[in-house]
Amino acid sequence: MDQNAALKSLGDSWLKAMASFQTMGAADAKAPALSFSLDKLEALQKQYFEEATALWNQSLQGKPEVKDRRFKGEAWANNPMAAFTAAAYLLNTRTMMELTDAAETDPKTKARIQFAVEQWAAAAAPSNYLALNAEAQQKAIDTKGESISKGIQNLLHDLQQGHVSMTDERLFEVGKNVATTEGKVVFENEFFQLLEYKPLTAKVYERPFLFVPPCINKFYILDLQPENSLIRYAVAQGHRTFVVSWRNPDESLRNTTWDNYVEDVVIQAIQVVQDIGGVPQINALGFCVGGTILSNALAVLAARGEKPVASATLLTTLIDFSDSGVLDVFIDEAFVKYREGQFADGGLMKGKDMASTFSFLRPNDLVWNYVVGNYLKGETPPPFDLLYWNSDSTNLPGPMYAWYLRNTYLENNLIKPGKAKVCGVKIDLRKVDMPLYIYGSREDHIVPIGGAYASTQVFPGKKRFVMGASGHIAGVINPPSANKRCYWTGSETSFPKDADQWMGKAKEHAGSWWTDWSGWLKTHAGKQIAAPKTYGRGKHKAIEAAPGRYVKERSSN
Repeated sequence: MDQNAALKSLGDSWLKAMASFQTMGAADAKAPALSFSLDKLEALQKQYFEEATALWNQSLQGKPEVKDRRFKGEAWANNPMAAFTAAAYLLNTRTMMELTDAAETDPKTKARIQFAVEQWAAAAAPSNYLALNAEAQQKAIDTKGESISKGIQNLLHDLQQGHVSMTDERLFEVGKNVATTEGKVVFENEFFQLLEYKPLTAKVYERPFLFVPPCINKFYILDLQPENSLIRYAVAQGHRTFVVSWRNPDESLRNTTWDNYVEDVVIQAIQVVQDIGGVPQINALGFCVGGTILSNALAVLAARGEKPVASATLLTTLIDFSDSGVLDVFIDEAFVKYREGQFADGGLMKGKDMASTFSFLRPNDLVWNYVVGNYLKGETPPPFDLLYWNSDSTNLPGPMYAWYLRNTYLENNLIKPGKAKVCGVKIDLRKVDMPLYIYGSREDHIVPIGGAYASTQVFPGKKRFVMGASGHIAGVINPPSANKRCYWTGSETSFPKDADQWMGKAKEHAGSWWTDWSGWLKTHAGKQIAAPKTYGRGKHKAIEAAPGRYVKERSSN
């Protein structure tokens, strides 16, 4: 069989396979409708033939050009067979992704198909396999097999610890070289510790400031190193700063609910900060799901006729879950019912399982990159504080997690006045009437910029929306001293429903959004007073040094 005949045979098989997709759902009424336009399939077939022919001809004349960072090493370039394998893989991957784009089905099914194909493509890369990875093979030769021996040791180590090493975790210790801002624990209960930080200025603003970080991670993403610590930055700006340090749940917290996280953590923390500050109102910030919990707490307090928070900041937070990004591919009624049944009698959602899910949202960067480096090449990943934090996973109480899935991602109940019942009251976010600073990251894959912006349509008070460059973490942790990236601001009186319309009129600024936020927060912080000389106040006394013992509790395998 000549080359053209082989390609035609492949194309015919492909068309038959695609035609079989059109019958999906006939035997199962619950299966989603899925079909393909024959015109689009024939166009893709023609394009594939042309590109495959060009690739074959390139390989006969030398080595094909490969533009992908996974195949950039000299070993790939100097090995024609490896270069051809890489180029053929990229062609097939590109064609498969174009095929998913051609699928005619409902948006959720299409997103799931795309996600599955992306996962397959990432896993199938020839760079992931020693038999096909020219660079790993060359290193094995150069090191006389030492790289393979070291790779096996790395694999056994990671199997024992229960996750792929993204950094050399031996080089970090919480409280020693991450989470080092000076402070004390001034309150604790079974769910959290409250940290107060030592002032860095002679005077502080009279309204204390409370951070509510995400409960699915450790709080020290906000305090990695002195130079990139948002906590330290807030302290240096003259704010008497407090931070919630969530406990890493164990079996004793297997029955903890969403209400516990709202009432016994956030509302409790607000009250303690009020007591210590001796003030009727404080300012608060919620990051990611911490912002979702904070918003629920504010709605509960509003339903009770209380307004202890003068202003709030929401960083990469989902309130309206209409645009919830790639995580939506996992969520449907069957999945949520499964989780509700799993945790009907309590239990824990293991941190390692959630960490794996988030890693596979970016499989090439957060999974296969380390498989290749750690195991095939026998390398030790370089020290990186953010990746150490990323590997320091936390559990979630099962009942709390199940409530969250149903009322946010599945049913989007938070934006429906009176639909969600929290702490015994039906919440209405329209009653959370206070100045809000709402931040979203432009390339965020966990909280899409449209999802972050949607909060402008929910709350009634005066709002400032700011968009930063980069993603979920890098966009937020962007100190002014780094002089990196940029951010955008727009009108504070007009918020069109569509985020793209806002972005079309937004003004770009160089540098970090932190300075913009700091200027905004100071206008809601009250007058300046002498900085306190001791931690806590009254019955709330220093318990132990920050970062406290709760944050040091590791999730078991």
